Amino acid sequence: MIRLLKNSIKKFTLQTPSLLRGIKNKIDLNEPTLIFKSFGDLNKDKIFYVIKRSPGTGLFSNVTFVLNHLRICKKNNFIPIIDMDNFKTIYNEDKKIKNTNNAWEYYFEKLNDFPLKEVYQSQNVFITSDKFFHFFSYSIYQDVELTKILQNQIKIKKNLFKVFKKISEPFDHKKILGIHFRGTSYKRSPGHPFPATKKQMLEITKKVMLKEKVDKIFLVTEEKNYLDFFKKKFPDKVININCCYRSDKNDAFEKYPRNLHRYKLGREALLETLLLSKCDYFIYLNSNISSAALSFNLNNNQKRIEINNGMNSKNILVSQFLWYLKSILPKKLGGI
Repeated sequence: MIRLLKNSIKKFTLQTPSLLRGIKNKIDLNEPTLIFKSFGDLNKDKIFYVIKRSPGTGLFSNVTFVLNHLRICKKNNFIPIIDMDNFKTIYNEDKKIKNTNNAWEYYFEKLNDFPLKEVYQSQNVFITSDKFFHFFSYSIYQDVELTKILQNQIKIKKNLFKVFKKISEPFDHKKILGIHFRGTSYKRSPGHPFPATKKQMLEITKKVMLKEKVDKIFLVTEEKNYLDFFKKKFPDKVININCCYRSDKNDAFEKYPRNLHRYKLGREALLETLLLSKCDYFIYLNSNISSAALSFNLNNNQKRIEINNGMNSKNILVSQFLWYLKSILPKKLGGI
């Protein structure tokens, strides 16, 4: 029974890809919190602040983590260095992408011109732990300062922004309803918001469609079952990025079904988030992707509808079944 429970929990939590198993960081760090290192005599008048998160989690969870550390840099006049090269993440490939091994720079421009080699020969270097500090904000959108840092300091790679501009052109001429419909592991994630049910999402979507006379639905979901459901209910309305990886299992980082799969997972998350931000209407629940989409704020006139089903239990055992129970219970008995 215990083994079965452990396997169930493992199945619905973010998995570390095989690429990272057994890999030791090039810089050996055993300390659990922020540490200070002196690697050499370079840059005696500067203090570098190396932001690392290995193996990290979803793209915009990693972005939120970075933004919180950039706030620390701003307050203390540290020079931020994001190292997702020596400290691998779940998005790292085993070969260079756009001439870099740094997974952060797959998607975003460097924050400054200091190369990692120089940083690790410098006299004053702070290095972060991989965990959120207790005072960190978990939502970009709910933190005004993090939103400003995102908008002002985080620059999307030019090649990816060009792709976004091209695929978003139809959004300029139609009324688009954006929907972020979380599934898979989110149903069982301890301490996370309860995602919507199919019935709940369908009712809200129909109301918005009827009231606003939207032309198309741009659906973002990692669950194939949800995409198929929406295409069946709105056969001529649903649009999506066809190449995005979708599954009814939490296996996106366990499998490698296509060339550059892990890089593409991050690229797809970024492009979908930008497109959600540009939609005329947006149905969402609190998540890292929706928070980033709101913070990018690419459509100042966007009308937003938030779904708030409360939070899952922080107890990892209770969280594995609580959403499923609430999804079948009537509201008067605590159901969704």
